[in-house]
Amino acid sequence: MRFDSNRAWQEATALVSANRDVLWALAGVFLVLPSFAVGVLAPPPQPPAGADSNTVVATLSAYYSSAWPWLLGMAVCQVIGTLAMLALYTDRTRPTVAEALKLALHGALPVIAAQLLAGMAFAALAMIPVTLAALTGPKAFATLVVAACLVAFVWVMVRISLVAPVVMVEGERNPVAALRRSWGLTQGNAGRLLLFYALLLIGFGIVILLVGGLADLLLRLALGMELGTALGTLVSAALQAVMAIFFMAVYAATHRQLARPEMTAPAIPIE
Repeated sequence: MRFDSNRAWQEATALVSANRDVLWALAGVFLVLPSFAVGVLAPPPQPPAGADSNTVVATLSAYYSSAWPWLLGMAVCQVIGTLAMLALYTDRTRPTVAEALKLALHGALPVIAAQLLAGMAFAALAMIPVTLAALTGPKAFATLVVAACLVAFVWVMVRISLVAPVVMVEGERNPVAALRRSWGLTQGNAGRLLLFYALLLIGFGIVILLVGGLADLLLRLALGMELGTALGTLVSAALQAVMAIFFMAVYAATHRQLARPEMTAPAIPIE
């Protein structure tokens, strides 16, 4: 089936509009607050100006070594929150918030396991050409191989982008089977999906950078560096939560469009 990005976007925006009150509550608790807490209690370091790559790597390594409990907790909250949103978008029984969270808890482990399996498999395969290029070829060739691996990584991410809907909508609890199902659903549409996702990511990214940066600057000027920075972090977390809300709706609409015929009818009418 040929993917229709216009239809997917229309359905996604309709899904968000139909569930907006509950979505804001979920996003506030599971996306905004954890991100805000990490931004205030364990903010990422700013490498010194003019630092070389070794210094940057060492700084980031030290940060992740100390901040991983905060980052892990934030990631778990975000997975549960986004899967609960997906349940609200796709479950025709129209679950309550508590029921959506219960469904999300049941689906979280398979989704996380599938992502970890895909990530580890790709890393293991990518290490072979990268290592060979680093050992045997010039630096420019090694850089080219790394760039090719990054492109391949993006392509793989597109192919497995429907794992969460497969788990939450189709009830697939086997991570490997969920990966295969997503791979099959995106067959023949990877290029269209990549373009669609990229346009959305660029659009939301520009809004977040402009609005978040301007809000951070104005808040610092009006309230001082400490309080202004904290509130700027809150604004950025809220903007990122909005992006997550729409992306989960996009995944839901994309899955419904590409899945078996009985799943292609929209959950709500689109004008």
